[in-house]
Amino acid sequence: MDTRIGGRITKGISGGQRKRLSICIEILTRPRLLFLDEPTSGIDSAASYHVMSHIARVAARDGMTVVAAVHQPSGDVFELFHGLCLLATGKAIFFEPSLMPPSSFLACMQFFTLNGFPCPHLRSPSDHFLRTINKDFDEEGASFRRREQASFTTKLLVLTRRSLLNMLRDIGYYWMRLAVYMGTGACLGTIFYQVGYSYSYTSIQDRCEVIMYTTALLTFMAIGGFPSFVEDVKSAHIFNTTIFTLGSGLQKGEAEWPLRRLRICDLKHPLSYSIPVIAVLPQAMLYYLTGLTKGIDHFTYFVIVLGICSILVESIMMIIAAIVPDFLMGIIIGAGVQGVMMLNGGFFRLPSELPKPVWKYPCYYISFHKYAVQGLYKNEFMGLSFPSDQLIESNVTISGIQVLKYKLEVEMGYSKWVNLAILCGMTVIYRMIFFIIVKITEEIRQKMGGKRGCVRFSR
Repeated sequence: MDTRIGGRITKGISGGQRKRLSICIEILTRPRLLFLDEPTSGIDSAASYHVMSHIARVAARDGMTVVAAVHQPSGDVFELFHGLCLLATGKAIFFEPSLMPPSSFLACMQFFTLNGFPCPHLRSPSDHFLRTINKDFDEEGASFRRREQASFTTKLLVLTRRSLLNMLRDIGYYWMRLAVYMGTGACLGTIFYQVGYSYSYTSIQDRCEVIMYTTALLTFMAIGGFPSFVEDVKSAHIFNTTIFTLGSGLQKGEAEWPLRRLRICDLKHPLSYSIPVIAVLPQAMLYYLTGLTKGIDHFTYFVIVLGICSILVESIMMIIAAIVPDFLMGIIIGAGVQGVMMLNGGFFRLPSELPKPVWKYPCYYISFHKYAVQGLYKNEFMGLSFPSDQLIESNVTISGIQVLKYKLEVEMGYSKWVNLAILCGMTVIYRMIFFIIVKITEEIRQKMGGKRGCVRFSR
């Protein structure tokens, strides 16, 4: 009977069937050498025996060499191997490349017996071999000692350091994004080269285009970190959604930390990444090449706004990662959400031209592009003056405030720092929404797990 294999959305065959299918696909190519990594893991002993016996028959028929790493094989599966190699702490303990299946089995039994570790009666030889050579849980050799519980600050610093190291080691998440941001900054800077040194009427539009395109593109590219957010969410669900485990270097009992530590750490590590890398380096080059309004205060505000916007976009993507734990679908949804916000940011259509139902109320007011762009507009045009359109009226200048109020329809009832504060508030709100979603998911998983664990007896 034909069965769908399934995919990201539709459910298909089970994990054991999927493993057997992958082995069959490789065997169809008739390779001379076949490597199998734990082909019997996740399937029952009867299925593992049938799988390995079939592989042994195919290998003997086609002259194929099969190298397989097997954990906890049953006695029947253990006797199918022609050669046996036992490894412990990266070193070979026993190796017998025999040509007949029983020979390697008997040679291994004799080897352990001669070295003072005979196999007890009624014990599986494979279990005995693995228990003898495995020293991972030897209490005498363990260097770990139970200490007092670490403080909140220590946990936060360790998680933050771990997140930063993961980003630095991830070429796609950190270095490739840095290269793209630097390249984008160079492109924007050369295309809009020294537009800030011109004070003609047309330079108003040029400055607006630089600001809008920089805000839209560089924040839009922040969705590139979505796969790492998905991995973080999956890691947080390893221990009933409430526990996050740090690395293999710590013991399980001491490495399980509440999820709230991880969330606070996630609030901190994008800050350490976004501000010095995404904001400072590319934007310093772009700001210099385009010649926007001079002054360290103007440049600092420019960098901070773009950095906060990057953190805000990462917050949105974390919410999507908690709801849609599939990186391909999540990137598509995140791109769509940002596209809608971008259209309602007040650049492509002025606020007065937006349709009031839906697009202005509420989309225009919940779009972070509105507050970012208007804050950067105020940062750029306040204190400047430009000649009026010569086709309408000659020898007349207009101030930057008039440009902001009448041409760009910027809300002038508050300063640019209020725009920055609103962006920071939106970031905190999105983080809180993410935390609430994770906690709700955690409680649902616990309830579902409790229902599955209940067994009803009846007489």
